[in-house]
Amino acid sequence: MDADRKRLWISGQFIEVSEEVYAVYMQGDRKMRYFENDLKTERTVLDKEGRVVKVIPSREDSLDRLAEDQAAQFADRHESVEEAVLRRLSIQELYQALEQLSQSEKALIKAIFFDGKTEREYAEELGVYHNAVHTRKMRVLKKLKKVLA
Repeated sequence: MDADRKRLWISGQFIEVSEEVYAVYMQGDRKMRYFENDLKTERTVLDKEGRVVKVIPSREDSLDRLAEDQAAQFADRHESVEEAVLRRLSIQELYQALEQLSQSEKALIKAIFFDGKTEREYAEELGVYHNAVHTRKMRVLKKLKKVLA
């Protein structure tokens, strides 16, 4: 065998190859080992005393580890179409239920839930006791619950 000839183990046998073929094969082999091992290996950085300073996670991660860490790697932060439709239908149903209330009941709900007034503020506006507004509000909510059920 010439000095510039190398041997590679391929399919269960040694094959003599040139230096160039050997170099290319070894470069490809190194890439394969890199992809198979290095990308999947977690590394640790140690200080002079041998304590772990930093853990560098593998570049390829398993779904199991992501689930354990509760990672939201590709979490969609936007509302889905289904959620938007359901929310829209619920709002529509609520407005239809509000239409069944009397004018005074609508005014109470509007003041407390839409205008952000407190029961006490609304009671002062009407010139009645706070407890009267609270009782009316609870009665109206009970009525809405029946309509929406």
